[in-house]
Amino acid sequence: MHTTESPSSLSPLRRMRAEGGFSLIDILVVVGVMGIVAAIAIPSTQSSLAAYQLRGDAQQVYNLVTLAKMRAASRFTRARVRVDVDARTYQLQVWNKTTGRWDIEGTAIRLSRAHRFGFNGLAAAPPSTQNAIALSEQCTGDDGAAIAGTACITFNSRGLPITMIAPNTGLLNPSNALYLTDAQSLVYGVTVTTTPLIRFWWSRADVARWNPA
Repeated sequence: MHTTESPSSLSPLRRMRAEGGFSLIDILVVVGVMGIVAAIAIPSTQSSLAAYQLRGDAQQVYNLVTLAKMRAASRFTRARVRVDVDARTYQLQVWNKTTGRWDIEGTAIRLSRAHRFGFNGLAAAPPSTQNAIALSEQCTGDDGAAIAGTACITFNSRGLPITMIAPNTGLLNPSNALYLTDAQSLVYGVTVTTTPLIRFWWSRADVARWNPA
């Protein structure tokens, strides 16, 4: 009489085969394939995350410039975004007409670790903005003296961008721009025309091909 062995009566090796288990070689092959896929995907993922992070920093600068324009008009005074280039920070300041001082709103915001203010040596500004690419003019202190290592976009009480550098204090400034870069692949720019139109741009860091962000 023919009999069928139950799984419990099989040897361990035969039981593994009967249950369809994976061999050590199968597992090693799968692990190897996963390692190859990870080696290919991780650099691409890191690059994408870095690009998103730089855009996030630039978007915050753009938002603060927009807020400065609205703050100046709503309070019928001057407001500005002040950038400290070496410290890699920026902040909103509003002119206090009573005390004759720039009041800080909120706290200084620092760029992400790998980012800085600058345009990585690009030779041309975004179209229909500056004649020559550059960060905005230096900020001035409460006494009107220029402050080295700074850049400011300042709005008057009508929300128009002006210069604070004597002897042209209060006149429209057509060369307002702040640029951010990772010094490797990308540059973002925030520009303000005298109309005033605030625009957001990006370009590769090796050649000036500006696109709306």
